Amino acid sequence: MADIASLNTTAVAIDATKPQLAAGPRGKRPARAFSGTNIMVYGTLLVFACYYLLPLYVMVVTSLKGMPEIRLGNIFSPPVEITFEPWVKAWSSACTGLNCDGLSRGFWNSVRITVPSTIASIALASINGYALANWRFKGSETFFIVLIIGAFIPYQVMIYPLVIILRELGIYGSLTGLIIVHSIFGMPILTLLFRNYFVSLPEELFKAGRIDGAGFWMIYFRIMLPMSLPIFVVAMILQITGIWNDFLFGVVFTRPEYYPITVQLNNIVNSVQGVKEYNVNMAATLLTGAVPLIVYFVSGRLFVRGIAAGAVKG
Repeated sequence: MADIASLNTTAVAIDATKPQLAAGPRGKRPARAFSGTNIMVYGTLLVFACYYLLPLYVMVVTSLKGMPEIRLGNIFSPPVEITFEPWVKAWSSACTGLNCDGLSRGFWNSVRITVPSTIASIALASINGYALANWRFKGSETFFIVLIIGAFIPYQVMIYPLVIILRELGIYGSLTGLIIVHSIFGMPILTLLFRNYFVSLPEELFKAGRIDGAGFWMIYFRIMLPMSLPIFVVAMILQITGIWNDFLFGVVFTRPEYYPITVQLNNIVNSVQGVKEYNVNMAATLLTGAVPLIVYFVSGRLFVRGIAAGAVKG
């Protein structure tokens, strides 16, 4: 009898919904995919994207042409005969003054500079940000303000004092001195990022760790560090991009045999010896910018997540 009553109830409910179904769908009409607003917005974005990608297109097609084809002057036309000889020359045999080893030496110098500088600055800044966010001490706010001010001081103001300091320490002109400089100058902005990110994490996690008897380092390694992948990716991208693309520090604090890739690129492009090889210059520029581009493409999504997570509290 219970089953028959249930069926009757279901039948009554279906009969009650029939008039509503016959009347057709209700609610707001779905927006059209090709509405005027969408066409205007995406059309504008497409125009700006083409504008910013046009120089990259010119660089790529020029790097794949031979010099006779470049002399014709059609910079926007694709190469008639593709050649990778400019890329090989840019990497291994382009001349920078008396040296004709291309970008290869500068590339490995940049790797030797970027890797330890990035690791050292991120490690120290993450500990500083964690301490300023969770382990307040007397004068911590003043210390934090001093660090923030340091992030906005022009680099040129500190170049001469740093040259004197590194000279007195006996490391001026070496890779070690340049690594120390990059690590120091990356500290203020990275500390700000890590401090804001750790402040945004639930405070109950820190308190629970303290109740369980965890100390400074245990909370950092067991609780904070596993939850901080997005902000570490942000810091890594900022440091790799800034250090890899640096020219000023590289040319001031190192000798010619330790020049990073950006200084090597400048010497290749501005060389006054022989014929100006635009295809080699374009290939050298693309090789120089390849590492930051790859880093952005691989970890761009985590970069946005980390920036957003570290911006909700201050």
